Amino acid sequence: MLRSLLAALVLPLCAASSPVASGDEVRLANALETIAPAEIRADLFFFASPELKGRDTPSLEQRVAARFLRARLERLGVPPGAGESYFYEYPLQERRIDPERSSLTFEGAGGALALVFGRDYYFPSSADIRALDRSGALVYCGKGEREDFDKVPVKGRWALCLASDLSARRRSRYAEGAGALGVILIPDPNGSDDSAAKECARTTQYALKGLTSFHGDDDAPFPQVYLSLDAAKRSQALLGLGSGLPQLGAELPPTVRDVRKGSGTIPLENVCGFWPGSDPLLGNEVIIVSAHYDHVGEEGGQIHPGADDNGSGSMGLLALAEALTQYGPMRRSVLLMWVSGEEKGLWGSAAWTKNPKLPPSKRAVCDLNIDMIGRNAPDKLLITPTKSLKEYNGLTRLAEALGPLEGFPKLGSADEYWQRSDHMNFAVNMKIPVAFLFSDVHADYHQPSDTPDKIDYDKICRVTRLVLRMLDGLQTDTLEL
Repeated sequence: MLRSLLAALVLPLCAASSPVASGDEVRLANALETIAPAEIRADLFFFASPELKGRDTPSLEQRVAARFLRARLERLGVPPGAGESYFYEYPLQERRIDPERSSLTFEGAGGALALVFGRDYYFPSSADIRALDRSGALVYCGKGEREDFDKVPVKGRWALCLASDLSARRRSRYAEGAGALGVILIPDPNGSDDSAAKECARTTQYALKGLTSFHGDDDAPFPQVYLSLDAAKRSQALLGLGSGLPQLGAELPPTVRDVRKGSGTIPLENVCGFWPGSDPLLGNEVIIVSAHYDHVGEEGGQIHPGADDNGSGSMGLLALAEALTQYGPMRRSVLLMWVSGEEKGLWGSAAWTKNPKLPPSKRAVCDLNIDMIGRNAPDKLLITPTKSLKEYNGLTRLAEALGPLEGFPKLGSADEYWQRSDHMNFAVNMKIPVAFLFSDVHADYHQPSDTPDKIDYDKICRVTRLVLRMLDGLQTDTLEL
């Protein structure tokens, strides 16, 4: 009966409907019963606990969260969804400077001087926080103005420049355009200015703490360094500066070697469980249900628990996994995916959708994404795409038809979030239909006050039941999504 009603309500979602298999309605009812507010509450109080420190990407606490999800999937008997593993790994680029393994060295006939990053020299730009090993001769290029580089044959050599009001970006552009290996910026060693540490304070902080990015750029940077006054004084003789500054274009005695170590890659993890379909043909079609399990971690010394964002969707997806084990195999396969890095720029879903990992012969047909489903009015649930967008599809129509069965009489619009959560990568990179269920932001959004005691667990339960009903409704012979 339910399948017949759905076929009438959501056409043309289903171009044709098959007879209802004996026992399907009973299996659905039994599976719905397993989705319980008390169990979701118990999971979320752990998942959003202070000990997990907001599950930042990357962090040890996020790895603990991933292993909690894996353990639950294993206990439920849900097979791995990333080959033989539950973890779909992708690399995060980390840019960092290790002062103990990095150095700026001047080597000449008078000896060698190795300077220490963060004490003797600094970087004017965060672009300099990259792995590097570059050496070469040194030539004096005045203040590094365009006309200075026009007069000095600096190609293939380091440019020694006197600090001035010229911006680091402009100086580097002139030097790189002239073919220099890099810029060594110094204060006048006979003067009193010592502004390197202050001007480069933020970059130094980033370099020591580390910067992370999903799309790594392995190209060597155009290097710049800024010496402290003390380092300039100590290197004065070795640089051949004497009591004054050299002539423009003067070739200086030492060879410069700039070594920057500490950067590398960190493996990040999406957690994936695969529920195989039973139909010999339809089982090759995979319905993806996704939710990000990361949050923003600690900011300003305060933990942001991320109970609603997105502990609510993550625990809803875990409850869905248990419901599927009660339901049994559906005709189509289901991939449950907890993605990392959403808060940093949809990293986890971008990685998977650009290099998807599914069992042989399997292909993704749609994605249903859930995020922040535990707050605001009990009957408030938003969805995108709606009829206002050209991407409006059968997933949305199905949710609109089934929503009243779980206390959501009319789904609101989340179209302003169409490009802001992981479903977007499935739509753009895989060209498959998507839908996004969302209960909207609130005063505790991205705040330390997004705690599990404020969550409406019955609402998470009902949204999860709606998702299960949608999966059940997507088991017809033919889909027109």
